[in-house]
Amino acid sequence: MADMFVSRSLEEIRFWSRIMKEHALFLSLGFSYTDKQLIEEAQHFIALFERIEEQLSQYSNNSDPQQIRAFNTHVCQAATAIWAYKRKVLGLTLQCKIRSNNFPLLVDHISREAAYFANRLQDLNEGKLKPLPEAIIKENVFFLRIMADHAKFIGHLLDPSERKLVDQAREFSHDFDQLLFQAVDLDSMRPQSETVPMLDQFLDQNRVSVASLRDFKKAARDLIEACKIKSNIHPLLADHTFREAERFLHIIDQFEASLTAKS
Repeated sequence: MADMFVSRSLEEIRFWSRIMKEHALFLSLGFSYTDKQLIEEAQHFIALFERIEEQLSQYSNNSDPQQIRAFNTHVCQAATAIWAYKRKVLGLTLQCKIRSNNFPLLVDHISREAAYFANRLQDLNEGKLKPLPEAIIKENVFFLRIMADHAKFIGHLLDPSERKLVDQAREFSHDFDQLLFQAVDLDSMRPQSETVPMLDQFLDQNRVSVASLRDFKKAARDLIEACKIKSNIHPLLADHTFREAERFLHIIDQFEASLTAKS
């Protein structure tokens, strides 16, 4: 169990610290040149998560669990701090106190991911390693909403002349909205729905849709990097959303393995 705690902790930090660093970069790129303080704060978070990535290299799966627990606490504080920064940016945006190229939904989206990261580290430090059926459904609700948001952002950031790709992004947005509503319905049906067959079907359906979106993101990323698509999508943002879809698929695999072990 101690080995699982260490490996899971390092895995979460490795993935999400990079995501947090990139969020800060994307925010900084979207601000107006007059928003100097907000840009400086974003740069502070880029440096903060770069230091965390450097510290991460000092640990391995054989590290002392007590050291990892302390590291989790440190990183959780950083995730909580960037969450507060993102919520401040969202508030300023909604009050029209700043004008930027960062959609309010995008800022809300990345703040939800920071909260998720902080909560994951807290759960690990509390010994919550194996997911319960309730946690499986709630985690899928979280990630399905993330995937739906990604499709919306892609659709809005593509040049309007990219009609076929815009239509595909809208279709993915609609499909993931429906999957999200379905997951919310399943969540409200508990405990009657807490059976392995129903959760298996739920995860299988999600995997097919996420894999399809992942492939779309990969194709779009490759075309953006080759300058074959007209858009306002930064190549790193395209890769960023691709990696998050890959992460969701990895989590679905972990959940299915956990259900198989219980059956």
